[in-house]
Amino acid sequence: QVQLVESGGGLVQAGGSLRLSCAVSGSIFRLKPMGWYRQAPGKQRELVATFTKDGSTNYADSVKGRITISRDNAKNTVDLQMNSLKPEDTAVYYCKGLAGLFAVWGQGTQVSVSS
Repeated sequence: QVQLVESGGGLVQAGGSLRLSCAVSGSIFRLKPMGWYRQAPGKQRELVATFTKDGSTNYADSVKGRITISRDNAKNTVDLQMNSLKPEDTAVYYCKGLAGLFAVWGQGTQVSVSS
């Protein structure tokens, strides 16, 4: 079974940093990690940062300047470096990938930021 596997979540104090990583498990045929979304309790899932199909990046306004998305094409991974974390960054972070026209989601990793 092909799936996306996230890692790197955890508990950190405000102002701290975390690095999330998303990798493909199973057959890598056509499944490409593209970006990160998050969902806080009681809220809708929202974009954090993503690569577009032409290779450019999109960031949520709330994370610009603090969070950087990067990719390793050889390893087929997408990472999210998160600095200057705030309590409002607390959420489950999900990796989203594309397999052709189909979207594939990871199981999510919890990020908790204490004040």
